Amino acid sequence: MDSFLLSSTRASLCFGSTHSRGSDRPSNACPLRSSLGFLRFGSRDNRLLEIGPHNIVRGDTGRVYVRHAEESTLKEISSPTMEVDNPVKISSGKAFPLGASKVEDGINFAIFSQHASSVTLCLSIPERNNNEELRDGMIQIALDPQNNKTGDIWHVCVEGLPDAGVLYGYRIDGPHDWKQGHRFDSNNILVDPYAKLVSGRNLFGDARNKMSKFLGTYDFSSLPFDWGLHYKLPDIPETDLVIYEMNVRAFTADESSGLDPGIRGSYLGVISKIPYLLELGVNAVELLPVFEFDELEFQRRPNPRDHMINTWGYSTINFFAPMSRYASAGGGALAASQEFKQMVRALHNSRIEVILDVVYNHTNEADDAHPYTTSFRGIDNKVYYMTDLNNDGQLLNFSGCGNTLNCNHPVVMELILNSLRHWVLEYHVDGFRFDLASVLCRGTDGTPLNAPPLIKEIAKDSILSRCKIIAEPWDCGGLYLVGKFPNWDRWAEWNGKYRDDIRRFIKGDLGMKGSFATRVSGSADLYQVNKRKPYHSVNFVIAHDGFTLCDLVSYNFKHNDANGEGGNDGCNDNFSWNCGFEGETNDVKIINLRSRQMKNFHVALMISQGRPMMLMGDEYGHTRYGNNNSYGHDTEINHFQWGQLEERKGDHFRFFSEMIKFRQNHPILRRDRFLNKNDVTWHEDNWENHESKFLAFTLHDDRAGGDIYLAFNAHDFFVKAIIPSPPHKRSWHRVVDTNLEAPNDFVSEGIPFVETVYNVAPYSSVLLEAKP
Repeated sequence: MDSFLLSSTRASLCFGSTHSRGSDRPSNACPLRSSLGFLRFGSRDNRLLEIGPHNIVRGDTGRVYVRHAEESTLKEISSPTMEVDNPVKISSGKAFPLGASKVEDGINFAIFSQHASSVTLCLSIPERNNNEELRDGMIQIALDPQNNKTGDIWHVCVEGLPDAGVLYGYRIDGPHDWKQGHRFDSNNILVDPYAKLVSGRNLFGDARNKMSKFLGTYDFSSLPFDWGLHYKLPDIPETDLVIYEMNVRAFTADESSGLDPGIRGSYLGVISKIPYLLELGVNAVELLPVFEFDELEFQRRPNPRDHMINTWGYSTINFFAPMSRYASAGGGALAASQEFKQMVRALHNSRIEVILDVVYNHTNEADDAHPYTTSFRGIDNKVYYMTDLNNDGQLLNFSGCGNTLNCNHPVVMELILNSLRHWVLEYHVDGFRFDLASVLCRGTDGTPLNAPPLIKEIAKDSILSRCKIIAEPWDCGGLYLVGKFPNWDRWAEWNGKYRDDIRRFIKGDLGMKGSFATRVSGSADLYQVNKRKPYHSVNFVIAHDGFTLCDLVSYNFKHNDANGEGGNDGCNDNFSWNCGFEGETNDVKIINLRSRQMKNFHVALMISQGRPMMLMGDEYGHTRYGNNNSYGHDTEINHFQWGQLEERKGDHFRFFSEMIKFRQNHPILRRDRFLNKNDVTWHEDNWENHESKFLAFTLHDDRAGGDIYLAFNAHDFFVKAIIPSPPHKRSWHRVVDTNLEAPNDFVSEGIPFVETVYNVAPYSSVLLEAKP
């Protein structure tokens, strides 16, 4: 390894061929050896690119990627160079860090592939080739395994590249043995898993460019982002969070948002609506996926879903890059990065935390029947995905999306950890909700693990220690871990049992009173173990997948025909009740009953011990017309309807907002410990009555005397509830009665109530507060 042969690093300039999936490798880039000992490459305008001498120095190695490597040190040696207009020189480079990095000698590129036999770096320099010419050609640099590989990492340093704007990817080849789990195909140009920015089409849903290629890019020229002199993280205690689950694009994409067309559906659009979030009263937003994804993936081939646009984003291309088409006015990848930071800064300055919904259980690359190869599959499928080597190397599918990321493989685990740290350090996010997190609890063969290494590392990581970490504790392979998720006293969970039990009681199912009481008091049956707290239960009635709150009280059945899957998609067990008529109706009695039920659900959510989460749009009664799996509709089905909000500001929105603020103003609704016998009195001597659908209880505030009395009636008749005596020198004031019309349904200062009996209306809830 003391010399570097002239042919050890080959370069070619490819023109006249579109490198889409499955295309043939171009044949017109033929190196010609000149009499001067340079490699020469013909170009479209008959210019010659020359390879000449320069120096390289071998860099560091480390961690799991180089477990097969021996330590070595190289003295300066010669190798070829390549020139394209301005000088561009190539040297060996170094193995770390992975991705593209700025080094003294130029830009270093490093990528892991354990099983690859050849790796070629592909470059496009937009200032020398405009974006349209990218389709016709890229500079290609084939890496020599003797000089451009350390352990399982392939690397090269390129001098003379611009510090920003270069697009890059890789062609990788290796064993073509599917039964051993390999899926190599050097026809594909692949996105670097460690690319910090990804460039594709600029405008969301632009069908004219639905076959756009995604490539990594970088920016080493911009100044560090200015977070502001007085900027600080909100650092809101987990007990105090009220989470608002929302979609960045859908929040402001509709014309009714009143925003300029270039701002709608963008990170900047969210900034413009922060005053609204403050008016609503939430203090955390949980953003549906904002990692780069291809919203037009369904339209790349004829299929029953080729009319849809992936608007939810659960189809990740890259785990480091913010979704570039959420930049304003089609600004692209770099603008997306800057505007995402602007959004986080603005939210933080308003004391609103940012939690990201992250998808590490699968990627966009689908299955073997219809693969969409953009990155991991072509780089090293056997490492990045779970495969069944006892079944012809088939992809295992615990995600329901065709593939399952091999999360507890050391290399993949490190990728995920580095991704999370990147979002915390670079973008200042406050936490993560992990989609189908039970997948992260499986070993490399899919077997459930009692102490999954990745879950433990996330819990123990020093950089992630300040973050809220939330698991969706189930997957599509049947691993249901609600209340049992490996947690190290750090992980919170989406409490699916809370959702189901609250739904069933409020709609009037028999035998649910005890379960309802358990859920609103903090789900101690699930979480009172070790050092876990009530806030480790993320309580929710509604989330993005499933019915909206309005649809929960308007439909008995899902109506998903528009999805193109024959109504076979989406959950069938919705525990919903249409209040007497399926779908839209003008019947005033049914409309009023539905309104009460929505308010009843919201009251239950806001008075429950634990951490509440609500869905964007439920505060005004958004409907998806019974579609409980609306991931593919970039329309009013998913878009926040600001006009409807204005119409309902005085009734539905007002009630929801006031109830949120009531919770935040009453610490006894958000304790950091489980209730004991002194904290609550259950006004109930009928626990064993299977037909009882009425529950009343008092939460005690021993320090301030501000007790809260609550009654929930899911019967279809009035119930006369005996009201207990208020604390000493206090009297009851009625704050909530969902049976009353606005504004009497919620009176924040309370209406004095001196009676000993309260006649609780059918399908209604009552809240009394003890006040001086």
